[in-house]
Amino acid sequence: MGVYALTGGATGIGAAIKQQLRDAGHRVIVVDLKDADINADLSTAEGRNSAIAGVRELAAEGLQGLITCAGVASHVPNRALIASVNYFGSVDLVEGLKDLVAQGGGRIVLVSSNSAPMCQQTDYLDALLAGDEKLAGIKAAEITGQEAYSGSKQALARWMRRNTKSLAGAGISINAIAPGYTETPMTQAVANDPAYGDAIKQFLKSIPLGRPGSPADMANMVEFLLSDKASFICGSVLFVDGGHDAMLRPDNF
Repeated sequence: MGVYALTGGATGIGAAIKQQLRDAGHRVIVVDLKDADINADLSTAEGRNSAIAGVRELAAEGLQGLITCAGVASHVPNRALIASVNYFGSVDLVEGLKDLVAQGGGRIVLVSSNSAPMCQQTDYLDALLAGDEKLAGIKAAEITGQEAYSGSKQALARWMRRNTKSLAGAGISINAIAPGYTETPMTQAVANDPAYGDAIKQFLKSIPLGRPGSPADMANMVEFLLSDKASFICGSVLFVDGGHDAMLRPDNF
C-alpha cells in the first residue's frame, strides 16, 4: 500500500479523497488548517514551509502520491488569499515535495476547476505564473472574486502543463482534475452568499447531466489518476463537471 500526502483533506472533496484512499488501505498524511496530521496555513510561505517539513518528517521513505486539494472560494473578501492558497499553496508544495514523490515513483494530482478557462485577467495570470505572490495579491484585489478564483485555477493548470516534461523526466506523472460545481461546505457558503446565491441556482440548472457533482465523484477521478490504470495519462486536465465545459466551450478541448 502507498503513502500519500493530501492538502485540504479535512472537509469536502479532500475528505472524500482521504476516505477513499484510506479505505483502500493506503496511508494518507493530511495537511489542513486544523483537524489534520499537519496543521498549517498554506496562505503564507511560512505555513507552506511548515507543511513541507511536516510531510518530510512523516514520509521520509517517499510518497506514492501528492494531491493538492486545499483551496478557498470566490466569496472570500480577501482576494489575495485566493491567490495565495489556490495557486501558491499547490505549486510550492509540489516544488517542495517532488523529490519525495520521485523517490516513491509516484503521481501528483492537482485540483483545478472547470471555471479556469473563464479568467481573462492577463496581468493577474502573468503575476501568478511568474511566481510573484505580492503582485498577484495586488492584482487579485483589483478584480472580482470569481476572476480571482478562476484565474488561480487557470494558472495552476498552466503551471502543471509547463512542468509536465521536467516532472516526467524525474519519474513523476502529474495531472489535474477540473471539478464542476460540487456540493461541499465551501460551495454551500458561496450559495448562501447574497451576492452569489441566485447565480448559483441558475448555474446548477444548466448542468447537462442535471445534477451537481459530489465529493465522491471527484475522489473517484483522483483515485483513478493515482492508479496503475492511468499510467499513460500525464499533463492532462480532466473535467469532472457533468458536461458543463463541453456545453460552454464546445469547440475548445
